[in-house]
Amino acid sequence: MSAPLQIGIVLFPRVTQLDFTGPLQVFSSVPGAKVYLIWKRIEPVPSDSVLTITPTTSFADCPQLDVICVPGGFGTDDMVNDEEMLAFLRKQAEGAKYITSVCTGSLVLGAAGLLKGYRATTHWSAMEGLAPFGAIPTKTRVCTDRNRITGGGVTAGIDFALTLVSVMVDRKTAEAIQLRLEYNPAPPFSAGSPDTAPAEVLALMQERIPPSKARRMEMIQRAAARLAQTALRARRTTQRLTEKGRLVSQAAFPVSRRPHISGAISEPPHRGPISRPYSDR
Repeated sequence: MSAPLQIGIVLFPRVTQLDFTGPLQVFSSVPGAKVYLIWKRIEPVPSDSVLTITPTTSFADCPQLDVICVPGGFGTDDMVNDEEMLAFLRKQAEGAKYITSVCTGSLVLGAAGLLKGYRATTHWSAMEGLAPFGAIPTKTRVCTDRNRITGGGVTAGIDFALTLVSVMVDRKTAEAIQLRLEYNPAPPFSAGSPDTAPAEVLALMQERIPPSKARRMEMIQRAAARLAQTALRARRTTQRLTEKGRLVSQAAFPVSRRPHISGAISEPPHRGPISRPYSDR
């Protein structure tokens, strides 16, 4: 019997509860899966609504996960520069099969250096926050690029989770979970995307967003600068170690060289039979 899937969703202050409770409900329906809610410590974590969540494990006690998922929310503005969070994600990513996110959680993955060169998506209002981390912004509901699977804003978390289950397990299992949840969305309005929302509704949201967006981009630029500095230090360390290894190798195995006299003409070695010089008798 194969080992049960280990799935972890990180929490943090001001997380958007629907970003993780949607995927949580899907993942909890996977037969035999073990799902963890993870934070630095076992303590109540406030969401961005009245809901407070209690983690089931801490960073220190969390086992190696098959799936690591970062939800979004206003709290991601702080998490992109939270070294304890970023270090935990980097460590888990070394052994995880799938590195995933919902909404602005992808910005935290980017700040951890886990999206460089990968296509990724996020909330429609935060798309420009991906490029500073070397990710390729992709406007889609669910974005899959190798083992990076990212979901769009908030409600896309359910689509993301069902997609991931179809990849990890099979489509039949994912469809059975969808049916159990009666996930058959038929929204009363078509305002769920900037592409379909009425112009006046989009304008209203665009008026409200700038203050929070300005802070988010400030934090992203700070995080991107830190990430670049870390990468630069790593390259310099690698260069120093390479040079040190070269010098040690030369000292251990010196190359012998014949002395060279400038302007001297050397005769090629004689390869024919030796003849006696001619002499008169």
